[in-house]
Amino acid sequence: MGYAVGQVAAFAGVTVRTLHHYDEIGLLTPSGRTSTGYRRYDETDLTRLQQILFYRELGFPLEEIAKILDDPAADPVTHLRQQHDLLTGRIKRLEEMVQAIEFAMEARKMNIPLTPEERFEVFGDFNPDDHAEEAERRWGGTEAYRESARRTRSYSKEDWLRNKAENEDWGRRFAAVMDSGAAPESPEAMELAEEHRQLISRWFYDCSYEIHTGLACLYTEDPRFTKYFEDLKPGMAAYLRAAIQSNAVRA
Repeated sequence: MGYAVGQVAAFAGVTVRTLHHYDEIGLLTPSGRTSTGYRRYDETDLTRLQQILFYRELGFPLEEIAKILDDPAADPVTHLRQQHDLLTGRIKRLEEMVQAIEFAMEARKMNIPLTPEERFEVFGDFNPDDHAEEAERRWGGTEAYRESARRTRSYSKEDWLRNKAENEDWGRRFAAVMDSGAAPESPEAMELAEEHRQLISRWFYDCSYEIHTGLACLYTEDPRFTKYFEDLKPGMAAYLRAAIQSNAVRA
């Protein structure tokens, strides 16, 4: 007879409503029904649910999870191996962030100022200092430049790590939209372009649509910016530029 939806919800730590939603969108359709129409889940269904929850924990959107699980070339062992690799990478990155935060906390507690190298190491291969001279040349006389300089002077290493985490999360979700086949002018792409603009406004300066479209040109015209986005996903620089321009037109 299998398991009732309430039993499965209790096993998995999710709500019955969540399981109903998964069924409605075709992500997890129970293998059986009772004579009165109630859902019944078998062991295969429970295995698929476990895979869904693994990928959800890793931050994958439901649409992408469906594509991954329905790939005929992938079996359960393949999924487990992929999830293991993703989790191992995340653990390593989180451990590095914990160490960096602990170092920053200790330095602050002892009133030890952080060096520029320590502050900006959170950006990985993308070093803001590489752009500092050009930024000052282009925008040094603007209010946006002065506001950005004022804010970032007070940022701690924890602030930069939080900024990096937000940008990495945005980049992962933007890459997922690209993978979905959506056009740059699609609502999904424009929403993330708008989120990108708001990230800049929240962390650095009031980024108007005019400024944002100007930045978008840099993303494809300046090799340093292009490399940053292309390292996230090939084709992202041009796609992001188009999405930003479409979002500005929409606004």
